[in-house]
Amino acid sequence: MDALNNIMLSEIITISFTLFAVIDILGSVPILISLKRNMGQISSVQATTVSGALMLLFFFAGEQALKFMGLDVSSFAIAGSIVIFILALEMILGFDIFKADKDTKTGNIVPIAFPIIAGSGTLTTIVSLKAAYHQYNILIGILINLIIVFLCLRSISFIEKLLGPNGIAVVRKFFGVILLAIAVKIFKANMSL
Repeated sequence: MDALNNIMLSEIITISFTLFAVIDILGSVPILISLKRNMGQISSVQATTVSGALMLLFFFAGEQALKFMGLDVSSFAIAGSIVIFILALEMILGFDIFKADKDTKTGNIVPIAFPIIAGSGTLTTIVSLKAAYHQYNILIGILINLIIVFLCLRSISFIEKLLGPNGIAVVRKFFGVILLAIAVKIFKANMSL
């Protein structure tokens, strides 16, 4: 019953939007379309399952790994907020600082599950969120995003036709601004600790 008291819709929405912006599945549609053409098809079940397993592994063991290396969650959250800030700038300004692996022959796990869906930005964000939000809300946010990822992978051709190049660009910039604000919020929250 205590777990239900910690579930807050406002936190779930913020976490879900944060992860949605970092994963940027809609912004990855052009990459996914190219991979689908080269691979023949994308296994939405396999890619979603592997990326979900990576996110959960990092959610549960990421903090212990940090402690083993002598780092605290607040320091990692501040570093993560800087990475998220840079990712947001990429989305808004349309230039690349982080270079993605362009090898399209390795299948659904690499590069789709990792690094496109559960890349370093997503994993960093998950640990950063643990410093500011309750764990149940983060798990629900992860689940919501895995459902969205699965649906997007299943309907990649439909999304391409529906949004078009201009629509994808607008969505990417919109979520870039949201992500920028969230990065500043995480930074401010952990500077006071």
